[in-house]
Amino acid sequence: MPADLAVIGLGHLGLPLAQAAVAAGIETVGYDSGPTPPTDTSLTAAEIRRMSAAGFRVTTNPADLGRVRTAVICAPTQLGADRALDLTAVGAAARALAPRLRPNTTVILESAVHPGVTEDHLRPLLEEGSGLRAGRDFHLAYSPSRFDPGNRTHTFANTPKVIGGLTPACTESAAAFYTRLTEKVVRARGLREAETVQLLETNYRHVNIALMNEMAVLCHDLGVDLWDVIRCAETKPYGFQAFRPGPGVGGHAVPLDPTYLPHTTRTPGHPLRMVGLAQEINTRMPQYVIQRCATLLNEHGKSARGARVLLLGVTYKPDLADQQGSPAREIASRLLDLGALISYHDPYVAGWRVREQPVPRAESLYEAAATADLTVLLQQHRTYDLQGLAVKAQLLLDTRGASPAGAAHRL
Repeated sequence: MPADLAVIGLGHLGLPLAQAAVAAGIETVGYDSGPTPPTDTSLTAAEIRRMSAAGFRVTTNPADLGRVRTAVICAPTQLGADRALDLTAVGAAARALAPRLRPNTTVILESAVHPGVTEDHLRPLLEEGSGLRAGRDFHLAYSPSRFDPGNRTHTFANTPKVIGGLTPACTESAAAFYTRLTEKVVRARGLREAETVQLLETNYRHVNIALMNEMAVLCHDLGVDLWDVIRCAETKPYGFQAFRPGPGVGGHAVPLDPTYLPHTTRTPGHPLRMVGLAQEINTRMPQYVIQRCATLLNEHGKSARGARVLLLGVTYKPDLADQQGSPAREIASRLLDLGALISYHDPYVAGWRVREQPVPRAESLYEAAATADLTVLLQQHRTYDLQGLAVKAQLLLDTRGASPAGAAHRL
């Protein structure tokens, strides 16, 4: 059966897009070379079942991509060990689509990429595999994903969508598609401008979190309550946006420093030094949490070796099961290096492994907190009663500033 839309890649970007399309009445097929049915942790099983009931189809057969009007590539991208962006999944998606690409199809990339990928990497793959020319035979565009898992205020429908095409006609074709999903479409001047929007938005978040992480360390050393400082500062009606520190950043989008971009897009004379510094600061936070843990235990006459440490919340966002980029695993690993005996509790994670070994899961939260030498809040799920935990726990380190003032040791 033909469909209006093919979403290629059913992960944290693709499945929410497919959900929005199905809700808008767009006949949608989801393609993924991985296992089916899709398992995106930002959508519940009930939501996925409702999508299927509304006509959403999942396929692993690339032949099903051959009769769609619009194809959106939502393949995952991550930084490799060398800090370079891994485009393997984007390339695989392009190779699956290209032989089935028909004239007048609109192809849109939503994956997080550096400026130039759509034109320099995706376009050749599509043209060589299809024999068609982008901008002449089919439309090619980029749109940065702005999906925020768990956000009930800013949904797909009311969040403006940025579009940049290879040609003005490509931009308009992509805009016509997204107008069916969202209330506002913003047209960028071209592909690279749209790609750089993603770069700016991601780097903006990481740089500001890094600033707050540095402030957290400074304020602790000075004996200043940073969380009270933030509470007061965010009353300023202009020139300030509140960010908060934590044990790490987490999430799927990664900050991109031109130092690690391909030579074709690198700007050696003007590196984003602030982005590199922000990455350095943010990646230090798990170790800082470990230092605070060891200090707290020592102050209470206990050694980290043999200490029972309970970790609360191992996901990267509150009230979601998504663990992508969560600092919890690194913190757990470092605690193991110190000889601590770790356990965890998370209402959204039934099983958790560190170093390929299962970590004991606390079934009774309050009993576990009462018997643990140290309880560390890594993620602030709404189900956690921090006032009650502070009473039950022998020691409570709150890395999210969620507990009432004086109820726990805060980051």
